[in-house]
Amino acid sequence: MKRGSILFLRAVILLVGAGVLAALLWEPHLEGRNANADLTTIYFRDPFLAYVYVGALPFFYGLAQAFTLLGHLGRGEAFSPAAVTALRRIKYCALAVIAFIAGAEAYIMLGVSDDRAGAVMMGIFAAFACVVTAAAAAVLERVLQSAVVLKSEHDLTV
Repeated sequence: MKRGSILFLRAVILLVGAGVLAALLWEPHLEGRNANADLTTIYFRDPFLAYVYVGALPFFYGLAQAFTLLGHLGRGEAFSPAAVTALRRIKYCALAVIAFIAGAEAYIMLGVSDDRAGAVMMGIFAAFACVVTAAAAAVLERVLQSAVVLKSEHDLTV
């Protein structure tokens, strides 16, 4: 890949990470029940919010692995075991985020709220994006793994 393309993709990853972090920190202040609450009430008395923050950790780790993968591509190490490992970690992070979303959806559905539709739909969209990410990472992982095996076999015969 060209250096400019890799820099652009790294910038996109940084912007996505910053946007998600800003949304995670800003959104709790917009909730109706938190309109007049202080920071302690918002951040330390809401178990669902703590669950969302813990569930965001695999997302950010997956972004870091994508950043690492782009570094390998930039150095011409696309067909290396490190690139395969980064893709495997991205796949596992996407699956972990799906599991956290499923837990959050169960919490929302079993709760006493009368307005679940918006939160459930956002969860479905986010889970779909994670499914697409996990599937793409799994396919690329298999392709790169077979290329690494072919490359190692070729190096042994030469």
